[in-house]
Amino acid sequence: MIASVRGTVLTVRLDAAVVEVGGVGMLVHATPTTLAGLRVGQEARLATSMVVREDSLTLFGFGDDDERDVFEVVQSVSGVGPRLALAMLAVHTPDGLRRAVATEDLAALKRVPGIGQKGAQRIVLELGDRLGAPTGDGPGAGAAPVAATDHRDEVVEALVGLGWNLKVAQEAVAAVLADRDGAVGPSDMAGVLRAALRGLGANRG
Repeated sequence: MIASVRGTVLTVRLDAAVVEVGGVGMLVHATPTTLAGLRVGQEARLATSMVVREDSLTLFGFGDDDERDVFEVVQSVSGVGPRLALAMLAVHTPDGLRRAVATEDLAALKRVPGIGQKGAQRIVLELGDRLGAPTGDGPGAGAAPVAATDHRDEVVEALVGLGWNLKVAQEAVAAVLADRDGAVGPSDMAGVLRAALRGLGANRG
C-alpha cells in the first residue's frame, strides 16, 4: 500500500492532482479542500489510500493522516465505496463526520450527495464509535469557511461530477455567492463547494 506521496505538484484540477514522485507523475484523487491547498510547481506531501479493483488502481490523497484514516473507516459501511467516502469528506471535515455519527445527526449525513435516510441510518449503526470522538473545539469545527469566488463554472462542474444536475448545481452556487462582492482565487473554491453541498443537502430535507 502507498501510505503517502511527496513530490512536486505538476497539475491541479477540481477532482485530482498530479504529483511527480521520483520522475513519475502520480494521479491522486482528492477532496476540493485538499486540492485547494496545493500549488503547481511547489512540493507537497499527501497521505494516501490506494483502492485496488480488478481493472484499476486508484490513488486517493488527503491533507493529513486523520482524513485518510476516516476515508478508509467509512468504507467499511455496506454500500459506501471510495467515491461516496470522498464525497462525505467534501461536505464534512473528519470531526464533522465524527460529530454527525456520535450524535446520530442523520440530517447532516444526508447533506452528502448519494446518502438518503436509510443510508444515513446504516452509517450511524455500522460505524458506531469506530471513528472516535470529535477532537474539535465546538459545533462549528466541522464546517469550512465560505468565500466568494469568480470560478463559478468550475464549482458547478464539481457539483455535476458529484451527481447533481446542471441547473440545480448552478442555482446552489448562485445561492452561496448571493450578496457577495469581489473575485478571489481558486483557493477559495473548496469553501464555496462545501457550502453549496450543505445547501443542497438541506434542501432535500
